[in-house]
Amino acid sequence: MLGDTIAAVSTPRGKGGVALLRVSGEGALAICARVFRPKGSKALADAPSRHAVYGEILAPNGEGEWVSVDDGIATVFRAPASFTGEDTVEICCHGGMLLTETVLTALLAAGARPAEAGEFTRRAFLNGKMGLSSAEALGNILEAQTREQLTLAHTGMQGRLEARCAEIYESLRKILASIYVKIDYPDEDLADLSREEIVSALKICKEQIHALVATYRTGHAIAEGIPTVICGRPNVGKSSLYNRIVGREAAIVTSVEGTTRDVLTETAALGRVTLRLFDTAGLHETEDPVERIGIDRTKQALAEAELVLAVFDGSRAPTKEELHLAEQLRESGAVTVAVLNKTDLGKVCEEEYRTRFAHTVSISAQNGEGMDALAALVERLFTDGALDSRRDAVLTNARQHASAYTALEAVCRALNALEAGFPIDMCCTDAEAAMSSIAEVDGRAVSEDIVSEIFSHFCVGK
Repeated sequence: MLGDTIAAVSTPRGKGGVALLRVSGEGALAICARVFRPKGSKALADAPSRHAVYGEILAPNGEGEWVSVDDGIATVFRAPASFTGEDTVEICCHGGMLLTETVLTALLAAGARPAEAGEFTRRAFLNGKMGLSSAEALGNILEAQTREQLTLAHTGMQGRLEARCAEIYESLRKILASIYVKIDYPDEDLADLSREEIVSALKICKEQIHALVATYRTGHAIAEGIPTVICGRPNVGKSSLYNRIVGREAAIVTSVEGTTRDVLTETAALGRVTLRLFDTAGLHETEDPVERIGIDRTKQALAEAELVLAVFDGSRAPTKEELHLAEQLRESGAVTVAVLNKTDLGKVCEEEYRTRFAHTVSISAQNGEGMDALAALVERLFTDGALDSRRDAVLTNARQHASAYTALEAVCRALNALEAGFPIDMCCTDAEAAMSSIAEVDGRAVSEDIVSEIFSHFCVGK
């Protein structure tokens, strides 16, 4: 319940130098006053907001008494000037596992209840401290595995997407206000915008939303990551390329064919793009039942991939089997790059592959030659080079994209109706739908189920 006072450990569980426990809700100060006793003469309730106070931490001893278990620091954040918008207290104690659990148990005994996953951030959203897109960006910060993901998430936390959506929302609101006036008072010139100006304003909204929708190509590639399969015949250097991208010896590399028998997975950055990387068993005919299972899993991964890095031994002419594989990959729905490996061995046979693949690059997975060219190619295929992830509003997940795309469709329908000469009231429903959908992007109009789903992925304590 929103009115409850909640408590949780906000630092990772385990032994450390310090641990931080967070308490939020109407009773936060009263509850923490039972657990924390300042060393000075002032009570915790009298402590200045945003000032750290040193004192004793108390916990029940099981015999009806509260005894000192540690010394630490408490910081009071009074509503509404806190992360959650509620009275909040943060207590820092020493980071022992038992001690941290003891302090949390004391807070619960004093009247708090355990916080649910993401409940602090959810309260910040419900209390108007941040929009839903900013809350999602905070989740992305916690989950970031690459520098580019971190940069994009930080931009989202600054409210760039919220501000862009608010601008479009306000434009649609003004358009609708003029439409309603024209409907209610058709014989009077009371509307701020004429019919021609409404058409012009809708065209601007269409362009703005279209530009926003287009950012998802880059946002998806960075934040969600591109499912990427490395495939090819045995012993062409697939695992070496996998290790090169991952940046460590994640896969076993030997001169023996068929070393990789299962699908290995990692998340790694290649330039600006995040790859959800799959290293697969070599594609070839085999009677080995274990290898067959690995090859079946390779084919399944290929069916779900958005990017395929098809590795070939570029130091020799392709075999019939490799040419057949090239034809098969051309028919798949994924973007396919022919990676001609082993340039360190000398001659590279490029022509046979260039006639069969739209994208080719020559590399040496052994020494890293050509990896910058591969990264640049993948960036060009999956991101907008003109988009600045540090400054621009960017859609980063499928929920945001779906809402923005629905808004774009609705604006297009409203615009088409007006340009076709239909009465102005014919576009009302679509203009309202566009306004509602763009509001969903930053959570101004979104269902409880969606909110619950988003925050369920957060950690407890955040």
